Order: sequence, then structure tokens, then C-alpha cells
Amino acid sequence: MERVGSTSSSRLTSLDLLRLIAALAVVCFHYLFRGPIAGDINAGYPAAAPFAIYGYLGVSLFFLISGFVITWSAEGRAWQEFTVARIVRLYPGFLVCMTLTFVVLSIANNPRFPTDVSTYAANLSMFARAFGRPSMDGVYWSIMLEIVFYGWVAALMFAGAFQHGKLAIVAIWLAISAGNELFLGNTAIRILLITTYAPFFAFGILAQQIVQNGRSPAAIILLVAAFLLSCQTIRVDEGWMRLHYGTAISYPALFVANGVVFAIFAGALLIRSIVPASKTVLMLGGLTYPLYLLHQYIGYISLNALAPLIGRNAAFVGVLLAVLLTSFLIWRFIETPIRKPLIRGLMSAIGHIAPSRSARANSSVAPT
Repeated sequence: MERVGSTSSSRLTSLDLLRLIAALAVVCFHYLFRGPIAGDINAGYPAAAPFAIYGYLGVSLFFLISGFVITWSAEGRAWQEFTVARIVRLYPGFLVCMTLTFVVLSIANNPRFPTDVSTYAANLSMFARAFGRPSMDGVYWSIMLEIVFYGWVAALMFAGAFQHGKLAIVAIWLAISAGNELFLGNTAIRILLITTYAPFFAFGILAQQIVQNGRSPAAIILLVAAFLLSCQTIRVDEGWMRLHYGTAISYPALFVANGVVFAIFAGALLIRSIVPASKTVLMLGGLTYPLYLLHQYIGYISLNALAPLIGRNAAFVGVLLAVLLTSFLIWRFIETPIRKPLIRGLMSAIGHIAPSRSARANSSVAPT
């Protein structure tokens, strides 16, 4: 990767498209494999399931992208600006999608997807499980990990360490993660420091460092270490799937698939300068977040309702198109119009407490 001076001055459109690919992979995993095998979708897709099972690796791809994009977003910003931009990018879309999911689940009244007002109230925090309540949708676990990652970045920015000590921070993080995943297995450390998925976030951070500042021996060594550690931590999800679904991708195949995920991410960075920025690409990247938040439980209920009427294949296409359209509408008419005014309002509100430069709009960064 060549040195490009500053990544903050341009939009990485190739990562917008990669986000959509990752989201669609997760959608296919849920609709074609996880839903039927877990008993949440009545109609199965046996021909597609052996391929759709790989779709959960879209989450790993999201974490790689997030490590890069969040590091990119932090460049040249004060911690206050970064924090406000993250809140504005995450919460409004989450609130709309979570509320819509609550309404659909309440109307459906399906015992497989129970909900109530107390669950809704707990989910307003985005950390419902901390209050002993289930998440409104199954995909929220990864959003919680993203928020933990953002919190650590903001804290390190506040301490003045993130901007100038990325390599040391990544080295320490990987060392702790390796120790916990290979030897300790401490749940508190796993949650607090995201040790299972640290290699993916760390690889993204290091990739941004190399794009920004050029190659260095330390960065390359850490990059390799992050990938090698990921080849071990993917066993956690493999074991979880065997426990809950009775099947999983064999480790040799999973090892290869993990390498493909890293290669796709690296390829997207290599072609970043030849993917033109356009309103279409902006839209595709923008709808990814609501698509991710909306698709699972609403999709399960919709597929079960439609499949007996129009057939399972037509139901799959119809539900997919419907969640894509709904995601577009949320991005276009809710998230986009409020982003800049909300950033200005929040920055003004905290300005007296923690003065900072005026926030610049952060429309180019989307979470995973």
C-alpha cells in the first residue's frame, strides 16, 4: 500500500461497497442457514445452506472495516468531535430500527420472538443485556462490541495516546488477547477488551496506519500477528455453532475462508483509488447500517408469513427487497437529514463542559 498522505481528506468508496457485501452475507446467513436450522424459519433452503453458512464471516469483515474506518475518522479530530460523530452515526438509526422491530414483534406476537415494554426500555440503552433483558434483535451483540471499541478509542484519544501510539496500543491489545484466548479464557476480559475479535479490529487499525504513513517493519509484524491470532480465535464461533446448531464449518475450510475475508478487505483497500465516488455508492454504504439492524427478526416473521402464500424462494426475494427499501428510506429521510444539525447541537451542548474545535460532519463514516 502506498503512502497517501491523509486518508481523512477523501472518501473510501470501496469500503462502502464492501460494507454492503458484508451485510448481505450476514442476511443470507440468517435467512438461508441460521433461521431454518434454529427453527426460526419454517421453510428451509437446503441447496443454499452449505454456502450461506459462510455468511457469518461478514461480521469479521465488518470488524476489519471498522478498525480501519474508525482510525481514519479519528485522524485530526479531538475526542469530543469523535465521540459526538459516533453517537450521531449510531443512535438515531438504532432507535428507529429498534422501535420498528419492537412494533413488528408486538403485532406478530410470536412466542419465538417475545418482547415487552420493559425489553424495549432496556434496549434504549443499546446494552439491554446489562439490564438483564434480551436484545430486541439477535444482531445487536456485534453493535455492542463496536460501541466498546469506539469507547476505547475515545478514551485513548482523551488521554492523547491513540494519535501517537497506535502500534504500541495494538501490540499490547494483541498480546492480552492472545493470552486470554489461548490460556486464560476469562469472560470479563473477553467482553471488556473484545479479545475474541481484537485481531480483526487491530488488523484494520494497522492497515490504516500503513495507508497513512507507509510500511514499517513493526506494522507488518503486527499485521501478520493479528491475522495469525484471528486464525485461532475463529474457533470460538466454530465451537458456538456446533453447540447451538449441531454443525459448523470444518476448521480447514474455516481457515481458508478467514484468509479470503482478509484478502477481500486488503483488495478493497488496494482498489480504493479506482472506485469512483457517486451518489449511488454513498446510498449503498449508507443503507448498510439499518439493513443490518432490521433484517433478522423482522425477516424471519415475514418469511414465515409469505412462504406459504408465494413460495419460499419468492418470499426470500420479496423480503430481501423489502428490507433493502426500508433501509434506504431510513437512511435517506431520517439519518441523513438529522446528522449535521444533531452534530452541531451536541457539540454546542458539550462545548461549555469540554471545549473543542467545531465538529465537522462525519457523513463518510458508517458503523458495521
